[in-house]
Amino acid sequence: MKRLLSTAAALALATTLATPASAQVSGIGVAEPAVIVAGSQALSGAYTQISTMYAAQRTQLNQLDQQRVALIKKFDTNNDGQLDQAEQKAAQVETNPTRKQLETLDQQISTVQQPINLAAAYAVSQIAQQLGAAVQQVVSAGGVQLILPSNDVLYAADAANLNQKIVTALNTRLPQVSITPPAGWQPDQSTIQLFQDVQQVRLAAAQQMAAQQQQAGAAKPAAQAPATTAPVKGR
Repeated sequence: MKRLLSTAAALALATTLATPASAQVSGIGVAEPAVIVAGSQALSGAYTQISTMYAAQRTQLNQLDQQRVALIKKFDTNNDGQLDQAEQKAAQVETNPTRKQLETLDQQISTVQQPINLAAAYAVSQIAQQLGAAVQQVVSAGGVQLILPSNDVLYAADAANLNQKIVTALNTRLPQVSITPPAGWQPDQSTIQLFQDVQQVRLAAAQQMAAQQQQAGAAKPAAQAPATTAPVKGR
């Protein structure tokens, strides 16, 4: 399962879910379960709790990530910031000591990450259990006859997007969840898939937020630059 993102990513989800969600078009709507779960109040609260509870592990993961980047750079013999085909081939040589170090490091990262992912997957599983009821609530209230997955639709008007309506219903039904799974609990395949999809949504939101911040940062110096016109000399 993929790595948890920082809670800052949740802020960017507002953009993802900002599409107008007025009445659906002719009884047909579109929605995406991963976007709905990712935008829910319960998941946001769960991720905040996870970040606090596993703060030490997250610090350790950051340190391990830095070590991993340093190891990968050893394969970048031409220092262009990426691994070409020849460099990737060299990295796959089993006798390469750097590869062995990298495999050991990846195992450490996986071990440290495991309880964090388990807590997040448990939160997702609880939200998933209420997702159907939230959808039914929106269907009953709006006379919806058909909901299609957003990713499988070539085009949909803004009014057909039901994500935010379902999020609102879900927040009412399940404002918070536990992040402590019962002893021996393991997610089933559908929960794992949904968790991975949610992570992708959060990753896309975080990347979008980072790009916006970068653009804003690049524009700010230009806006604040002093005028280059020479001052008028006194007579």
